[in-house]
Amino acid sequence: MMSKIDLVAMGKQGLAAARVLANMPTEHKNLGLRAIAAGLRDDTATILRANVEDIDRAREAGLSPALLDRLLLTPERIQTIASEVERIAELPDPVGERFEEKVLPNGLRVHKRRTPLGVIGVIYEARPNVTVDVAVLCLKAGNAAILRGGSETSASNRALGTTITRALRACELPEAAIQIIGDQDRGLVLELLRLNEYVSMIIPRGGAGLHHFCREHATIPVITGGLGVCHIYVDPTANLAQAIPLINNAKVQRPSVCNALDTLLIHRSIAADFLPRVVEDLAAANVEIRADDSAWPFMPAGHPAVRRAASDDFGQEFMALILSVRVVDDLDAAMEHIAQYGTGHSDAILTTDQAAGERFVAEVDSAAVYINASTRFTDGSALGLGAEVAVSTQKLHARGPMALQELTSYKWVIQGDGHVRP
Repeated sequence: MMSKIDLVAMGKQGLAAARVLANMPTEHKNLGLRAIAAGLRDDTATILRANVEDIDRAREAGLSPALLDRLLLTPERIQTIASEVERIAELPDPVGERFEEKVLPNGLRVHKRRTPLGVIGVIYEARPNVTVDVAVLCLKAGNAAILRGGSETSASNRALGTTITRALRACELPEAAIQIIGDQDRGLVLELLRLNEYVSMIIPRGGAGLHHFCREHATIPVITGGLGVCHIYVDPTANLAQAIPLINNAKVQRPSVCNALDTLLIHRSIAADFLPRVVEDLAAANVEIRADDSAWPFMPAGHPAVRRAASDDFGQEFMALILSVRVVDDLDAAMEHIAQYGTGHSDAILTTDQAAGERFVAEVDSAAVYINASTRFTDGSALGLGAEVAVSTQKLHARGPMALQELTSYKWVIQGDGHVRP
C-alpha cells in the first residue's frame, strides 16, 4: 500500500523533472516523443495482452458497452495513438514563445513568454489512451505528470508506463517526468488533490462524481470538463439532405465519447417531413430514438426504434446509441433548451440563415459552437492540436480541447536600461 511519504516523494521527483524539462531543447523532447511512438509499436503485443486482462475483468464487473469501448485497445488503435504521438512531435513547441510585445512610452520593452505549468496531476477512468496522450503532451510542453488511472485500466496502464519509462531512459530524459500511481487505494486520490506544494494543476477525466469530488477536496486548481451533453438544432432553412449524414456522424461514428450527439432539436415547421427521414437513417445504425410529447406526433407510427422519452432523457450524456428528440417553435426555444440542459461542451446549428447562425454562436455559451458541422470535431487531433489532455468546459484558464498551448502559462519579461519608477 502506497503511503503519503511515497506521494510526497513522487511530487518532489516530478518537480525536479519539470525543472529539467522546462529548459530542455525542443529537439531533445521530440526525440523522446518519437521513442515513445516506436516503443508503442514494438510493445503492441505486450500492451494488448495487458488490455485483455482489463477487458475481461471489466466484463465480469458488468461495465457498460460504452465504458468497454473506451477501455478497449486494438492493434489499429495503438497504431493510431503512436501516429498521434509522432504528429505532436512535429507541432511547434509553445515553450519560450514571445507574444504581446510592446515598447512603453518610457522605453521599457515588455513581452509575455510562454512557460510550462510544472507538475500536472491527471485522474482518469477507463481510458488507457489518456496515459499516452497526457504523457506526450506534458513532455512536449515541458511539464511533468503524475497519472492515476482507474482500477479498470490498471494492467494496460502498467504496460504503457513501462513503454514510456523505457523510452525516457533511452533518450536521457528524466524518468520521473511521467509517473503512474499503480496502487488503487482511493485514499491516494485525496492525497494527490492536496499535494499543492508540488503539483500545479489537477485534471479529472471521468464522470460527474469524479469531477465533483476533485472540486470539493482539491487544494490545487482543478480543470474540469469532458461531460458532454451535446445538441444539434435544425432550423427551417437547413440543407436537409446534408443534415441527415451530419446527424448520423455526430451520433453514430463513436457514441461513447464526450462529443457525440445526445439531443436533436428540430424546428416545428420541418418536423413532419424531416423527422421520419432521420428516424429511418438512424434506425439502420441501431440508434434508439426517444421522442418527447412535442416530437411524438411526427414519428413514424409503430416504428420499433422509437419510444417515449422519460423526463431525464434530456440533459443526459448517453454514451450509447440513444438519441433524445424534441420539436421547438423557434431559435429562442432551442437556445433556451440548450441553456437548461447543456453542459457547455459542444452544440451545433444547421442553417443557411447567416443571421441565425451568428446569433447561435453569440448566445450559446459552450466551449465549442458549430454551424453546419458535426460535434465530433471537438477533439485536439481533429482541430489540428495533436491530442488533448481534456476538453475543458470551464472558462479559466483554458476552454475546449486542452493541448500544448493550454498546458503552459506565461511570465512577463520587462527589459530596461537603468529604468527607475518615478
